[in-house]
Parts: sequence; C-alpha cells; structure tokens
Amino acid sequence: MSSKIQAVRGTQDMLGVEADRFHAVVAAFDRVRRLYGFQRVEVPMFEPTQVFARSLGETTDVVSKEMYSFEDKGGDSLTLRPEFTAGIARAYISNGWQQHAPLKVAAWGAAFRYERPQKGRFRQFHQLDAEIIGAAEPAADAELIAFAAQLLAELGLADRVTLQLNTLGDAATRAAWRGALVAHFEAHRADLSEESRARLDKNPLRILDSKERQDRPIADAAPAIDDYLSAEASDFFAAVTAGLDAAGVAWTRNARLVRGLDYYRHTAFEFVTDDLGAQGTVLAGGRYDGLIENMGGPGTPAVGWAAGIERLAMLIDEPRGEGPTVALVLESDELNYVGIRLASALRRIQISCEVVSGGSIKKRFDKAKKLDPDYVFTMNDHLLASNQIASLRIKLISSQRKSSHLFDSKIEMMLDENFKVRRPLGSLTSGSDIGLFDKAEH
Repeated sequence: MSSKIQAVRGTQDMLGVEADRFHAVVAAFDRVRRLYGFQRVEVPMFEPTQVFARSLGETTDVVSKEMYSFEDKGGDSLTLRPEFTAGIARAYISNGWQQHAPLKVAAWGAAFRYERPQKGRFRQFHQLDAEIIGAAEPAADAELIAFAAQLLAELGLADRVTLQLNTLGDAATRAAWRGALVAHFEAHRADLSEESRARLDKNPLRILDSKERQDRPIADAAPAIDDYLSAEASDFFAAVTAGLDAAGVAWTRNARLVRGLDYYRHTAFEFVTDDLGAQGTVLAGGRYDGLIENMGGPGTPAVGWAAGIERLAMLIDEPRGEGPTVALVLESDELNYVGIRLASALRRIQISCEVVSGGSIKKRFDKAKKLDPDYVFTMNDHLLASNQIASLRIKLISSQRKSSHLFDSKIEMMLDENFKVRRPLGSLTSGSDIGLFDKAEH
C-alpha cells in the first residue's frame, strides 16, 4: 500500500482562520497602498540567476546557500525569486519604465529560500513589497516609511512594533566609514568568530549585526557612522526624520542598523517586535540608489521595503468570520430551484448569500445560524395561493447590523425584477410572509 503523500518540507497549506489571517494582511496592504498612490506591479516568479546574484551579492547567504536555482531545458540558469526588489529593478530596466519615474509600485506574492523551517519562516513564504523608483528626495523615504507605519497600524500592531532608523550616508560617507571599520576589525581579527573573519574579507559592515557572543564587544566598540557623515548625508537624514515627525510616525535611532551591500545609501529602517522571539523584524527596508546601475541600468535613486505576510499574520488578532449577508433556508426540497433563482438574484446585486437545504428543518436552521449571517431568509411552500411559487420571510439576525432603508429598497427592487410579489405591510424585515409568484402567471 502506498504511503500517504505529504507536503514538501518548508511549505504550508492554509484553511479557515489561518487563511483568514493571511488574507486580512493582504487586504490591508492593498487598501493602504491605494491611499498612498502605489500602483500594483506584477513580475515573474523566476528570473535569470544573475538578476539575484548581482542584486543580493555573490557572497551573501541567500545567493551562496539559499536560492532555488536550476537549469532549464534550454540550458539557462534560472532562480525562483528569493525577494521582489531585484525582479522589479530588472523590469524597470528591460521595459524602459524610466519614462514613468518617479514610479511608486507595490506587489505581494510567494518567494523561495532554502533555509531551516521554523515558526513563521518557510521555504516558500510570502512577502509584501513597496518601492519608489526614480525619487532622490528624502520625502520619498518618509512617505514610504509612513505607508509601512499606517499598514501596521491598520493591522492593529502600532503599539507592538518599534521603528528603528539609521543612515548609511552617501557614497563618500560609506567609503570612509567602511575603511575605518575594516581597520578596527583587522586589529581584532584573531578575536572574531570564524563567520565574522570571513565577512571581514567580503562584507565587513555585516559584522556590526553579528549575533555571536564573542563578536559583540568588538562590534559595539567599532567606529560610529556619525563621525564620518558628510554635510549632505547629515542633511538628508535630518530631512527624513523631519518628514516622519510631520507624518506622526514615531522612530528611534539604531546606529548599528546596517545593510552590507555597497549600493545601499542613506536610509535604513526596520519595524521590530518583541512578540516573535529572536526573529523580531516584521518589516525592513532602505534606500538603494546604486542597485539599478549595478544591474546594468542607468543611475537611478530608489527606496523600498518588504515584509513577511506569515509573520504579520501571526501577530494580528483573529479576523471576524466572513459570514454571508443572507442565509437562505429552504424548508422544502421542492423549492431548490426557486432558491437558486433567488440566491442568484441576490448575488447579482452584490449581496452575499448561502443557500441552506437538506436534512431536517431544525438542522437547516442550525446550519444557517452557524454561518453567522446578517439576515435569514426563510422560504416555504405552506398554504400557497393559486400560482404562488413560495412564501418568503426575512429576519434580521446580526446584532452588529440594523435593518436599513437602503437594504430594504435593494431587496424590493430585486424581488420586483425577478418575481411578482405580494408584500406585507411594514418593513420587509418584519418577519411577515412575502408572496412570490412567477411573473408570467400572476
């Protein structure tokens, strides 16, 4: 007997509350990106391997250990995207989107990294992504961060995250600071961890965020970037923080927050929480003015951020169940086709409806109650008049919603368009019988 087929390690299946949490995050993202004027952008799920190798750096763990790369039937090396920014930058170059700059775009979808699965971290995971491409002004950084802050607030996380902010300076600042860091770490090479000694030769800024205990005293004593900031870089950072203050976004300075690759400039930021253990970053980004040029395009300023959907979904409150507006209970199986007719008419006027039939009358009403609708429509065929096809009763159920004239008028118009109707006195939602007749026979 064959063994039970299993999901691939590091992937996930979602249903019910877990899926509701996921899509609550996506819905909030889509809502807020519209408020900020970010267009939806779609890019391929796989790219030539060099797109990610050039953007992420050949020596990074993502490129050297974690990418899902393969050779296709034509002999080309392709890679499933480990993040969005590189693909969007490639699209900007290959499609000539410079004509649209400054370009504000947002995307979400699956990404792939071969890493050890753990809570909130998968090999196929999902990201939100937002980018402003072609804007060199610090106002773009402030707007992008404000977008992130509002998203987190709408998800109910404003009091559970902290915005950490730093500047990486301009090219001259970064070069001077990098030189000072290399000199400092070289003087302590023998005391560094093996990983940090390797980083010293390839990516020395990353030693600053090392988690190894033996590295921390050396990293904490390293030269600070503020001692090397040019006047222009200092003014840029001041303008970003002033923009955040004006937008009402609280922030704290973290002078040890870095990005290791040389194309990063100026702003670096992370929203962090204490509620996810050691993996506390829920959203991170920064300015990457050198990336598009590094990938073969024209020199183009840009700033962006990304956030893991699964990690945000773990933090938010359980979304309210999405019950239908109407549960239509058919008390007789003879009414199935009339029920389909009425349900279809409701859906055409954008009123969600679930038809309940089968089983005893009690079970039907119990099932309708579990759907948590706003209204229950009951259809029966008791004591029908000549040519009458059904009796209908409408009852308001939800304590969260009150009957409205707008709802009544929509239902009246829908019924008149689809049936001949004998109405009761008073509101349609009073629970009185409404007679339904075929138009041609009444």
